[in-house]
Amino acid sequence: MEIEDRPPSGVDASVPHSARVYDWWLGGKDNFAVDRAMGSALIEAIPTLRTMAKENRRFVHRVARYLVGEAGIRQFVDVGTGIPTRPNLHEVAQSVAPETRVVYVDNDPIVLAHARALMMSTPEGRSEYIHADLREPEKILVDARLTETLDLTRPVALTLIAVLMLLRDADDPAGKLRTLMDALPSGSYLAITHPTADFNPAEMNAAVAAATQGRMTLVPRSRAEVERFFEGWDLVDPGVVPVMAWRPEDGAPEDPHAAYYWAGLARKP
Repeated sequence: MEIEDRPPSGVDASVPHSARVYDWWLGGKDNFAVDRAMGSALIEAIPTLRTMAKENRRFVHRVARYLVGEAGIRQFVDVGTGIPTRPNLHEVAQSVAPETRVVYVDNDPIVLAHARALMMSTPEGRSEYIHADLREPEKILVDARLTETLDLTRPVALTLIAVLMLLRDADDPAGKLRTLMDALPSGSYLAITHPTADFNPAEMNAAVAAATQGRMTLVPRSRAEVERFFEGWDLVDPGVVPVMAWRPEDGAPEDPHAAYYWAGLARKP
Protein backbone atom coordinates (compact mmCIF):
# COMPACT_ATOMS: atom_id res chain seq x y z
CA MET A 1 0.00 0.00 0.00
CA GLU A 2 1.37 3.40 -0.98
CA ILE A 3 2.07 5.91 1.74
CA GLU A 4 -0.16 8.93 1.21
CA ASP A 5 1.84 12.12 0.69
CA ARG A 6 -0.39 14.83 2.09
CA PRO A 7 1.75 17.10 4.26
CA PRO A 8 0.07 19.09 7.02
CA SER A 9 -0.01 22.86 6.86
CA GLY A 10 3.43 24.44 7.14
CA VAL A 11 5.33 21.34 6.03
CA ASP A 12 7.49 21.64 2.90
CA ALA A 13 7.36 18.21 1.29
CA SER A 14 9.44 19.31 -1.70
CA VAL A 15 12.72 19.20 0.25
CA PRO A 16 13.93 16.26 2.37
CA HIS A 17 14.19 16.77 6.11
CA SER A 18 16.59 14.80 8.29
CA ALA A 19 13.93 13.94 10.90
CA ARG A 20 11.65 12.43 8.26
CA VAL A 21 14.49 10.57 6.51
CA TYR A 22 15.48 9.15 9.89
CA ASP A 23 11.84 8.21 10.52
CA TRP A 24 11.78 6.25 7.25
CA TRP A 25 15.01 4.43 8.09
CA LEU A 26 13.47 3.34 11.39
CA GLY A 27 10.32 2.07 9.70
CA GLY A 28 8.09 5.05 10.50
CA LYS A 29 5.29 6.48 8.37
CA ASP A 30 5.79 10.22 8.92
CA ASN A 31 7.75 10.87 5.75
CA PHE A 32 7.15 11.84 2.14
CA ALA A 33 8.36 10.75 -1.28
CA VAL A 34 11.22 13.24 -1.20
CA ASP A 35 12.39 11.87 2.17
CA ARG A 36 12.19 8.26 1.00
CA ALA A 37 14.12 9.15 -2.14
CA MET A 38 16.82 10.81 -0.06
CA GLY A 39 16.86 7.91 2.40
CA SER A 40 17.25 5.45 -0.47
CA ALA A 41 20.05 7.47 -2.05
CA LEU A 42 21.92 7.57 1.25
CA ILE A 43 21.43 3.82 1.74
CA GLU A 44 22.82 3.26 -1.74
CA ALA A 45 25.94 5.11 -0.55
CA ILE A 46 26.01 3.43 2.89
CA PRO A 47 24.03 0.16 2.83
CA THR A 48 24.05 -0.23 6.63
CA LEU A 49 22.49 3.17 7.42
CA ARG A 50 19.33 1.70 8.93
CA THR A 51 21.44 -0.22 11.42
CA MET A 52 23.42 2.93 12.19
CA ALA A 53 20.20 4.83 12.91
CA LYS A 54 19.21 2.12 15.38
CA GLU A 55 22.63 2.31 17.04
CA ASN A 56 22.06 6.03 17.64
CA ARG A 57 18.78 5.25 19.38
CA ARG A 58 20.47 2.57 21.48
CA PHE A 59 23.07 5.15 22.54
CA VAL A 60 20.29 7.50 23.64
CA HIS A 61 18.88 4.79 25.87
CA ARG A 62 22.27 3.86 27.34
CA VAL A 63 23.32 7.44 28.02
CA ALA A 64 19.93 8.24 29.60
CA ARG A 65 20.20 5.27 31.93
CA TYR A 66 23.75 6.27 32.88
CA LEU A 67 22.87 9.92 33.47
CA VAL A 68 19.81 9.19 35.59
CA GLY A 69 20.95 6.01 37.29
CA GLU A 70 24.63 6.79 37.93
CA ALA A 71 25.11 10.55 37.54
CA GLY A 72 21.90 11.58 39.33
CA ILE A 73 20.63 13.81 36.51
CA ARG A 74 16.94 14.66 36.62
CA GLN A 75 16.73 17.29 33.85
CA PHE A 76 17.33 16.99 30.08
CA VAL A 77 17.28 19.25 27.03
CA ASP A 78 17.22 17.21 23.82
CA VAL A 79 17.97 19.32 20.73
CA GLY A 80 17.11 17.84 17.35
CA THR A 81 14.62 15.38 18.80
CA GLY A 82 13.19 14.01 15.58
CA ILE A 83 9.90 12.19 15.16
CA PRO A 84 8.98 10.23 18.32
CA THR A 85 10.32 6.68 18.40
CA ARG A 86 9.42 4.68 21.49
CA PRO A 87 10.90 4.46 23.92
CA ASN A 88 11.62 8.17 23.82
CA LEU A 89 14.29 9.78 25.99
CA HIS A 90 11.87 10.81 28.74
CA GLU A 91 10.35 7.32 28.88
CA VAL A 92 13.78 5.75 29.44
CA ALA A 93 14.81 8.39 31.98
CA GLN A 94 11.51 8.30 33.87
CA SER A 95 11.59 4.50 34.03
CA VAL A 96 14.64 4.97 36.29
CA ALA A 97 13.53 8.16 38.08
CA PRO A 98 9.86 9.09 37.48
CA GLU A 99 10.46 12.71 38.57
CA THR A 100 12.81 13.41 35.62
CA ARG A 101 11.96 16.40 33.44
CA VAL A 102 12.74 16.62 29.71
CA VAL A 103 12.45 19.47 27.20
CA TYR A 104 12.56 18.45 23.55
CA VAL A 105 13.57 20.85 20.77
CA ASP A 106 13.13 20.46 17.01
CA ASN A 107 12.36 22.65 14.00
CA ASP A 108 10.34 20.27 11.82
CA PRO A 109 6.55 20.91 11.79
CA ILE A 110 6.04 17.13 11.52
CA VAL A 111 7.72 16.74 14.92
CA LEU A 112 5.52 19.54 16.25
CA ALA A 113 2.49 17.59 15.05
CA HIS A 114 3.62 14.70 17.24
CA ALA A 115 4.45 16.83 20.27
CA ARG A 116 1.58 15.32 22.25
CA ALA A 117 3.38 11.94 22.19
CA LEU A 118 6.52 13.63 23.48
CA MET A 119 4.66 15.23 26.38
CA MET A 120 3.04 12.10 27.85
CA SER A 121 4.99 12.19 31.09
CA THR A 122 4.78 10.40 34.40
CA PRO A 123 2.69 12.23 37.02
CA GLU A 124 5.87 12.91 39.03
CA GLY A 125 7.89 14.30 36.11
CA ARG A 126 7.27 16.53 33.14
CA SER A 127 7.98 16.50 29.42
CA GLU A 128 7.67 19.54 27.14
CA TYR A 129 8.33 20.41 23.50
CA ILE A 130 9.75 23.59 21.96
CA HIS A 131 9.48 24.25 18.24
CA ALA A 132 12.83 26.00 17.70
CA ASP A 133 16.13 25.81 15.83
CA LEU A 134 19.65 25.16 17.11
CA ARG A 135 20.75 28.06 14.90
CA GLU A 136 18.95 30.37 17.35
CA PRO A 137 20.00 29.01 20.76
CA GLU A 138 19.08 32.19 22.59
CA LYS A 139 15.41 31.63 21.71
CA ILE A 140 15.56 28.15 23.17
CA LEU A 141 16.98 29.42 26.45
CA VAL A 142 14.32 32.09 27.00
CA ASP A 143 11.34 29.97 25.96
CA ALA A 144 8.88 29.75 28.82
CA ARG A 145 8.41 26.02 28.30
CA LEU A 146 12.07 25.54 29.13
CA THR A 147 12.36 28.04 31.98
CA GLU A 148 9.14 26.80 33.61
CA THR A 149 10.02 23.12 33.23
CA LEU A 150 13.69 23.09 34.21
CA ASP A 151 15.68 24.67 37.03
CA LEU A 152 18.79 26.01 35.31
CA THR A 153 20.54 26.43 38.65
CA ARG A 154 20.67 22.63 38.89
CA PRO A 155 22.54 20.23 36.54
CA VAL A 156 21.01 19.56 33.15
CA ALA A 157 21.93 16.99 30.49
CA LEU A 158 22.08 18.49 27.00
CA THR A 159 21.79 15.89 24.23
CA LEU A 160 22.43 16.39 20.51
CA ILE A 161 22.02 13.09 18.70
CA ALA A 162 22.99 13.19 15.01
CA VAL A 163 22.11 16.88 14.73
CA LEU A 164 25.36 18.88 14.55
CA MET A 165 25.96 17.26 11.16
CA LEU A 166 23.17 19.49 9.81
CA LEU A 167 25.17 22.67 10.42
CA ARG A 168 28.00 23.64 8.12
CA ASP A 169 31.15 25.13 9.62
CA ALA A 170 29.97 28.51 8.29
CA ASP A 171 26.90 28.17 10.55
CA ASP A 172 29.24 28.08 13.57
CA PRO A 173 27.87 24.91 15.19
CA ALA A 174 30.41 25.13 18.01
CA GLY A 175 29.34 28.68 18.80
CA LYS A 176 25.63 27.80 18.77
CA LEU A 177 26.29 24.82 21.01
CA ARG A 178 28.50 26.86 23.34
CA THR A 179 25.65 29.30 23.95
CA LEU A 180 23.60 26.43 25.34
CA MET A 181 26.53 24.95 27.26
CA ASP A 182 27.40 28.27 28.90
CA ALA A 183 23.82 28.60 30.20
CA LEU A 184 24.08 25.36 32.16
CA PRO A 185 25.51 25.09 35.70
CA SER A 186 28.45 23.06 36.95
CA GLY A 187 27.64 19.35 37.05
CA SER A 188 25.71 19.45 33.77
CA TYR A 189 26.41 17.00 30.96
CA LEU A 190 26.68 17.11 27.16
CA ALA A 191 26.03 14.03 24.99
CA ILE A 192 26.76 14.04 21.25
CA THR A 193 26.72 11.57 18.39
CA HIS A 194 28.13 12.68 15.03
CA PRO A 195 28.70 10.94 11.68
CA THR A 196 32.26 10.65 10.47
CA ALA A 197 34.27 9.75 7.40
CA ASP A 198 37.03 8.37 9.64
CA PHE A 199 35.84 4.75 9.34
CA ASN A 200 34.89 4.56 5.65
CA PRO A 201 35.76 7.72 3.66
CA ALA A 202 34.48 6.39 0.32
CA GLU A 203 30.99 5.52 1.56
CA MET A 204 30.65 8.68 3.64
CA ASN A 205 31.80 10.88 0.76
CA ALA A 206 29.20 9.21 -1.47
CA ALA A 207 26.54 9.93 1.16
CA VAL A 208 27.56 13.59 1.34
CA ALA A 209 27.34 13.84 -2.45
CA ALA A 210 23.85 12.29 -2.42
CA ALA A 211 22.70 14.64 0.34
CA THR A 212 24.08 17.68 -1.47
CA GLN A 213 22.36 16.68 -4.70
CA GLY A 214 19.10 16.34 -2.77
CA ARG A 215 19.50 19.77 -1.11
CA MET A 216 20.14 18.37 2.35
CA THR A 217 23.15 19.29 4.49
CA LEU A 218 25.33 16.47 5.78
CA VAL A 219 28.69 17.36 7.35
CA PRO A 220 30.75 14.44 8.67
CA ARG A 221 33.45 15.38 11.15
CA SER A 222 36.61 13.77 12.45
CA ARG A 223 37.19 12.55 15.97
CA ALA A 224 39.28 15.64 16.75
CA GLU A 225 36.51 17.92 15.47
CA VAL A 226 33.91 16.14 17.59
CA GLU A 227 36.16 16.32 20.65
CA ARG A 228 36.39 20.10 20.20
CA PHE A 229 32.64 20.41 20.78
CA PHE A 230 33.30 19.21 24.34
CA GLU A 231 36.17 21.63 24.95
CA GLY A 232 36.44 22.77 28.58
CA TRP A 233 34.25 19.93 29.87
CA ASP A 234 35.51 16.64 31.32
CA LEU A 235 34.92 13.63 29.07
CA VAL A 236 33.32 10.68 30.80
CA ASP A 237 35.08 7.35 30.26
CA PRO A 238 35.58 5.98 27.59
CA GLY A 239 35.74 9.43 25.93
CA VAL A 240 34.85 10.06 22.28
CA VAL A 241 34.55 6.58 20.78
CA PRO A 242 32.58 4.79 18.04
CA VAL A 243 28.91 4.95 19.04
CA MET A 244 28.69 1.17 19.36
CA ALA A 245 31.64 1.18 21.78
CA TRP A 246 30.21 3.73 24.24
CA ARG A 247 29.46 1.66 27.35
CA PRO A 248 27.84 -1.25 25.47
CA GLU A 249 25.42 -3.23 27.59
CA ASP A 250 25.66 -6.46 25.57
CA GLY A 251 29.44 -6.79 25.60
CA ALA A 252 32.01 -5.28 23.29
CA PRO A 253 30.79 -5.09 19.66
CA GLU A 254 32.54 -7.34 17.16
CA ASP A 255 33.24 -4.35 14.91
CA PRO A 256 32.76 -1.00 16.68
CA HIS A 257 33.45 0.84 13.42
CA ALA A 258 30.42 -0.70 11.70
CA ALA A 259 28.37 2.41 12.55
CA TYR A 260 30.06 5.53 11.22
CA TYR A 261 29.42 7.74 14.24
CA TRP A 262 31.50 9.15 17.04
CA ALA A 263 29.81 9.41 20.43
CA GLY A 264 30.77 11.04 23.68
CA LEU A 265 29.57 12.38 27.01
CA ALA A 266 31.21 15.13 29.07
CA ARG A 267 30.57 16.83 32.43
CA LYS A 268 30.86 20.55 33.10
CA PRO A 269 33.42 21.18 35.87
